[in-house]
Amino acid sequence: MHIIAIGLNYRTAPVEVREQFAFAERDLPEALKQLIQTQSIMECVIVATCNRTELYAVVDRHHLCGHYIRSFMEKWFKLPRQQFTNHLYMYEDDKAIEHLFRVTSGLDSMVIGETQILGQVKSAFLLAQQLKTTGTVFNMLFKQAVTLAKRAHSETAIGESAVSVSYAAVELGKRIFGQFNKKTVMVIGAGETSELTAKHLYANGADRVIVVNRTYERAASLADKFNGVAWSMEEAAERLHEADIIISSTGAQGYVLNRQQVAGAMQRRKAKPLFMIDIAVPRDLDPSIAAVDNVFLYDIDDLEGIVESNLEHRRLEAAKIEAMISEEIELFDQWYKTLGVVPLIRALQTKASDVHEETMNSLTNKLPNLGEHELKVIRKLTKSIVNQMMQDPILRIKEMAGEKRADEAMDMFVKLFALEEELAKTQQAELEAAAESGVAAKKKNVQTHAAAVALAPIIR
Repeated sequence: MHIIAIGLNYRTAPVEVREQFAFAERDLPEALKQLIQTQSIMECVIVATCNRTELYAVVDRHHLCGHYIRSFMEKWFKLPRQQFTNHLYMYEDDKAIEHLFRVTSGLDSMVIGETQILGQVKSAFLLAQQLKTTGTVFNMLFKQAVTLAKRAHSETAIGESAVSVSYAAVELGKRIFGQFNKKTVMVIGAGETSELTAKHLYANGADRVIVVNRTYERAASLADKFNGVAWSMEEAAERLHEADIIISSTGAQGYVLNRQQVAGAMQRRKAKPLFMIDIAVPRDLDPSIAAVDNVFLYDIDDLEGIVESNLEHRRLEAAKIEAMISEEIELFDQWYKTLGVVPLIRALQTKASDVHEETMNSLTNKLPNLGEHELKVIRKLTKSIVNQMMQDPILRIKEMAGEKRADEAMDMFVKLFALEEELAKTQQAELEAAAESGVAAKKKNVQTHAAAVALAPIIR
């Protein structure tokens, strides 16, 4: 088995490419169901944010997995792979684990050390877990990634400098206007990013904050936090000329403002400049708006480097987190290598228990006059002998599982104790349980997964 991560982010693809690969939140369950049915994939998680689209998978053979996942992307997004292959990156095994840890800790973000990605990865994992597209490997890996990120932010000062995409947007506005006093700011969207933007605007002296959202109640709830006012989308379109600064961050699939609307507003502004920042992916603001006179339009890619002065401190703290990540990869590898030992130990214990039970049944048949107390004492003593006899072999196979030739050691363990039949029974039981619960849409993949986990550690 192998772990892989494949995707694109703000470093490898511009916003006009990334927006073509954005998963709508409502579509993620179906995407996960289709991805888990893709050949060779046994577990999967999809992480989709404004700056990245990443597919994580446990696969049975790494040399073809990239082809299968690209085929899934080609089919899902209805784009020929020639248009996006050059923007993709793929990591395998330890590199994939390291990448996930760096993403979750905020070290791979546009704004280094930001914490929003932690919640996004956690939500992606919980959804996959709910839909049963994760198993033994990813349940451990993603929980470890989330725990590591929390520890990284609590044990280092990486989050002390105020930097985020929303903060960068506000900083860019300050560069254009100086201060926000006597400026009317319109925030389109009422999600987490919009709330952070409104918070920064309010802290920087914005006199009038307008929150616009398709759901008026959500807009009103956010506006109340910052002494602002709420508008519906229809009202915003009619009174667009009143805004000096527009910052948009919604989950809409199409443009919320087009060139015609902005051009009409600019006629009523009498040449007063309008500053617009689009921090949504897919983009909220029609790129052709930039051609309107006295309109200054920026998208999310323009924000990179805005807060460079605050990032140097975070980079120093990031080095501490990199050391934590190295330690966590080693811990995961140790757990990973012993993964195949668990079914072997369980099989040995089951076989020993069956032998013990058969021996006790034979004893009671041959000595029917033994009392209940005598039988209890004999059962306890013989059980103790069995456990003591198994103690050293179990300890040794655990130790050998971490060595280079672990697969050979475990094969020998199976042969020495004749565990083939027990392992076959366990595998069959797991397959039947998976089929009953609907986890195994593809019996072949489930069988491969069960066999790989049961009979050998992950081969690197």
